[in-house]
Amino acid sequence: MDLKQYFRKVREAEATITEPYPLVFSLETSDGGKPGVVCQVSREAAAKMIVEGRSRLANEAEEKQYREQQALAKAVAEKAELAKRVQVAIVAEPHKPVDLPEQVKSPATKK
Repeated sequence: MDLKQYFRKVREAEATITEPYPLVFSLETSDGGKPGVVCQVSREAAAKMIVEGRSRLANEAEEKQYREQQALAKAVAEKAELAKRVQVAIVAEPHKPVDLPEQVKSPATKK
């Protein structure tokens, strides 16, 4: 492919992408690319991967499912982080006045 044509296609693909950081799904490639891997990339990177045939834009249903999975994973991670912390509550007994002997009392309290 001619470089001018390649970059023209990249610019055209970039112009069709409305989001600044779209979700893309990888496609199977001849050099060992794994299909179905979801990534959030910049508009420029998404356009390059689409033109090169390495990925495609996610549709609304796939994006919704991905966002739900991410929210669930975040909630699980936060719960695990809270479980790591040791929570201790110190409960003191009610204060009981203690009568001190005269030798222990400070000179300011002596009369």
